[in-house]
Amino acid sequence: MNSLLESHTLPPFSQIKPADVEPAISQLIEQNHKQIAEVVAHVQQHDITLENFLLPFEELNDNLSKAWSPVSHLNSVMNNDELRDAYNACLPKLSEYSTELGQHKGLYQAYKELKDSDQFNDFTTAQKKVIDNALRDFHLSGIDLPEEKQKRYGEISLRLSELTSKFAENVLDCTNAFSHHITDKAELSGLPETQLHGAELAAKEKDLEGYLLTLDIPVYIAVMTYCDNRALRKIFYEAYNTKASDRGPFAGQYDNNPLMQEILALRHELAELLGFNNYAERSIATKMTETTDQVMDFLFDLAKKALPSAKKEFEELKAFAAEQGEPDLQAWDVSYYSEKLKQQRYAISQEELRPWFPLEKVLNGLFDIAQRLFSVEFKRDESADLYHQDVRFYRVYRDGEEIAAFYMDIYARANKRGGAWMDVCRSRRKTINGELQKPVAYLVCNFNGPVGDKPALLTHNEVTTLFHEFGHGLHHMLTQVEEDAVSGIAGVAWDAVELPSQFLENWCWEKEAIPLMSGHFESGEPLPDEMLEKMLAAKNFQSAMMMVRQLEFSIFDFKIHRDYQPGMDIHAELDQVREQVAVISPPEFNRFECSFSHIFAGGYAAGYYSYNWAEVLSADAFSRFEEEGIFNASTGQDFRQHILEMGGSEEPMELFKRFRGREPKVDALLRHSGLAA
Repeated sequence: MNSLLESHTLPPFSQIKPADVEPAISQLIEQNHKQIAEVVAHVQQHDITLENFLLPFEELNDNLSKAWSPVSHLNSVMNNDELRDAYNACLPKLSEYSTELGQHKGLYQAYKELKDSDQFNDFTTAQKKVIDNALRDFHLSGIDLPEEKQKRYGEISLRLSELTSKFAENVLDCTNAFSHHITDKAELSGLPETQLHGAELAAKEKDLEGYLLTLDIPVYIAVMTYCDNRALRKIFYEAYNTKASDRGPFAGQYDNNPLMQEILALRHELAELLGFNNYAERSIATKMTETTDQVMDFLFDLAKKALPSAKKEFEELKAFAAEQGEPDLQAWDVSYYSEKLKQQRYAISQEELRPWFPLEKVLNGLFDIAQRLFSVEFKRDESADLYHQDVRFYRVYRDGEEIAAFYMDIYARANKRGGAWMDVCRSRRKTINGELQKPVAYLVCNFNGPVGDKPALLTHNEVTTLFHEFGHGLHHMLTQVEEDAVSGIAGVAWDAVELPSQFLENWCWEKEAIPLMSGHFESGEPLPDEMLEKMLAAKNFQSAMMMVRQLEFSIFDFKIHRDYQPGMDIHAELDQVREQVAVISPPEFNRFECSFSHIFAGGYAAGYYSYNWAEVLSADAFSRFEEEGIFNASTGQDFRQHILEMGGSEEPMELFKRFRGREPKVDALLRHSGLAA
């Protein structure tokens, strides 16, 4: 039997075989085609209703999603050759299917009939939004185009799905290909004990003496931040910032440059097919922002506010490095001397904080905070079918009733995509037989696991990352919407989707909240007041430099999609943006853009600015808690009701105004970042 074709409440991970993937997806697509024909047959009779059209159609999409979601997830977290081949074999089929649906005249007519019918006024807000979004998306899928242009739209979509997948593979393969073997411990002076121990274990696994260092994020950050060996920092900086490019240790071997050229060209062509001037216009058609100028003005306005402080911070860093005997500060020195300066100023480091943030304590605090704010409880279920021994499964309860669940995959390992993310496993929806399907999420991070007899210990930065992803998770899991297309994070404008995630990070910086998530892993003692004060004092250390760095990515992303020209020199565009907003000039060999997966392999194309945009929303939303109490249950309930429960069922600006009582202001963000003065 093919487990992907059987009905399961949760993915049957232990039974999924790569050989089953393509047959299952092909069969489901074929079944769906047949059933869609039956569903839209009602168009001829003009008797389209929610019951005979929308519900059955959602059911088809959900069945396919339930089979594909675990496969796609495994491809990201347990990547191997067999699975990768099966995954890639399905991409063209899914792309073709998606294009056919987007250009399906019968489906389009069915939605139009629902919109124009007398019953439309009786529909719920969410149902109306599903229909309006669907009609908008039909236009964005080329329903109005003549046949040959529709065909071209399909070809472009298919090719883009292949290219973006290949881009991500190149980044992963290049990351996995790099390792650095060291036998002399003296070369690693400054590196924290946890990392040294991890590097020793990594060497043992490969039957090597000494230490083996990889490009896994926790290792890379540790080398760049703490390693006294400048030559080693340069080696790692170069390997990391030339990933999948024509430079560095694997120059040309996994080169993403030709892929980026083709991706940008095809996106631009796609946008023009649909009547837009460029892909940035196409991107914001489904977002909160209304014009490309509005986005650019917003980004440059923030840059103008942050740049003077960022320049000052960088000058201070250069002066400090010179005092320390390094008059020629290079990009591979920035994290190292920043950490030393932070130590001198605040006598606190991320590594020093680790013993006070054992994973179990952090999770208990995270769950406690969510319970106080949103009246939900979390219980681990050890009996779930998991794909790796490190993965955990939790069920979510409100008033004693199970409402959702999630998988948590926290530690870095080989063949797992870097970074942190939340993804959908199941959506909350009313099924065709009237039952309620509960939402299930995947939450993924890449932290160091337990080392020896020590539990997993997190830096405060990692704690913040965990809270961020959990914010996305809550948005998905606490939804009260019952229509798949606007339930949880579905249908939420992309520049508002980061609101709940960035919002939840605020509790990591609150004196009242920190004791809930911290305690020494051996003694259980609370984080000493002195350390807490230092940590809070250091909160905005180099925050202007951090902000302009984010703005550099956002402006670059938006600019290459808005101002695209055939054969555009992508690297030169990035350099130009850096001249305008960056304070650190990276070396000539830096090819950051070649591993910028968010925009070339993720959903952030011409949308990376969403992080900056949502930061304004989240800071302003949190300012209401600052006014009314950070654990004020009724404020928490308001946030749950107006933001988390509503999913994509209404426009985000309306929901925000309902929660905040007004439109968002940038003041709170500037104040939180220490840039208000």
